Amino acid sequence: MNRPNAQPVASHFVDGAYVEDTAGAPIEVIYPATGEVIATVHEATEAVIEQALASAARAQVAWAATDPAERGRVLKRAAGMIRARNRELSVLETLDTGKPLQETLVADAASGADALEYFGGLAVDVTGTSMQFGGDWAYTIRRPLGVCVGIGAWNYPTQIACWKGAPALATGNAMIFKPSEATPLCALKVAEILVEAGLPAGLFNVVQGRGAVGGALTGDARVAKVSLTGSVPTGRKVAGAASGAMKHVTMELGGKSPILVFEDADLEDAISGAINGNFYSSGQICSNGTRVFVHEDIAEAFLTRLADRLEGVVMGDPLDEAVNYGPMTTEAQADIVMRYLQVARTEGARVVTGGTRLDREGAWIAPTVLADLTDDMTVVREEVFGPVMSVLTFRDEDEVIARANATQFGLSAGLFTRDITRAHRVVAQLMAGTCWINQYNLTPAGMPFGGSRQSGIGRENARMAMDHFTEVQTVYVGMSKVEAAF
Repeated sequence: MNRPNAQPVASHFVDGAYVEDTAGAPIEVIYPATGEVIATVHEATEAVIEQALASAARAQVAWAATDPAERGRVLKRAAGMIRARNRELSVLETLDTGKPLQETLVADAASGADALEYFGGLAVDVTGTSMQFGGDWAYTIRRPLGVCVGIGAWNYPTQIACWKGAPALATGNAMIFKPSEATPLCALKVAEILVEAGLPAGLFNVVQGRGAVGGALTGDARVAKVSLTGSVPTGRKVAGAASGAMKHVTMELGGKSPILVFEDADLEDAISGAINGNFYSSGQICSNGTRVFVHEDIAEAFLTRLADRLEGVVMGDPLDEAVNYGPMTTEAQADIVMRYLQVARTEGARVVTGGTRLDREGAWIAPTVLADLTDDMTVVREEVFGPVMSVLTFRDEDEVIARANATQFGLSAGLFTRDITRAHRVVAQLMAGTCWINQYNLTPAGMPFGGSRQSGIGRENARMAMDHFTEVQTVYVGMSKVEAAF
């Protein structure tokens, strides 16, 4: 299949235009399906970083004073442009990440457009409150924070750029977005489309780089907020540095989320949920339900049917829409997953299916299901971030709730049962920020998404996200004479 040219116009998008500085270290863009280099960008130099910060600080002042209705119109125009170019953007996402085009056509740029449209509609509805104190009164105003930094992960580069950019821009902020160095291409297109839609120059800048570039951005005194999607160790480091400087933070981090399948669950729905929660995007989703607790009465039926369903996996060129399963996005992550599988075997796990690195070009690992597990095994406790499902059994409700909660993480959880009373009773006891009943991993723009405990701080999406990009100013209004003791 002919592959489109993936080389961007330039490495960065700053102050409304593409910017190149070849003095920055080169970053090769690898097509995960074959391991080929398909593009090269350069890491942001000090000059590029300064241009991004200065233009964002300048542009944000005027943007904050812009009629919110106009801000909303820009975002909604951008949403329409993304939808009109969905195939082009989806192909780029597939080249960037290795995810099948069948998936990116519906889950990536489309999700980003949803976020831009949603927050575009809410831009006019950032409101305060008033309160009465006798004859005096007070009111509050929600004000934009200023210059915000977004740091993306490599699994959903287009979506994450929009999820962070849309609420920030709707509320009058500027954003400097640093994509993952593994997937640097898609955010550039988001920035280009936003400017084409009428966003003033400087308000959404994209700079490339590794951790040092992120550190330079987040440590700058002009930056008021940092929003990161990434691993727990990275989140701790970034949040620590930002909070030490009294900056606002949103941290959307990793997880080891549970899916509970009770004995009365619709088996096909439960298996579909487990497949979506483990093998979509080749398992590279932070909210994945990788600990699947299945009631012992249906465990064998679950595993047998699951193995049958996995016969439906179609591998091949991710640009072929018949393909429904792709490679790992990076060779480094594929190596990490294979090490976890070796440890799992050593600790006594049974490989029901998969468990192998495929003998083909690229970073391919077969969808893997493990059984005969205990809660203390490494693969059950630690985030693998790959196509590895751990199936455990349980006997009663109290037991499985306790085991599901026995983790440092708290991003997501799901459960499958026909007993709606039990569903609500159980979900109320699960220590997770985002939960699903008889479904898994759906994240519409109007629903808050985020974690608890080590899995993060704050929420993305929904009206709540706008609170995370604004701060409250309180104004007291005196209506009578001022009394004083002297």
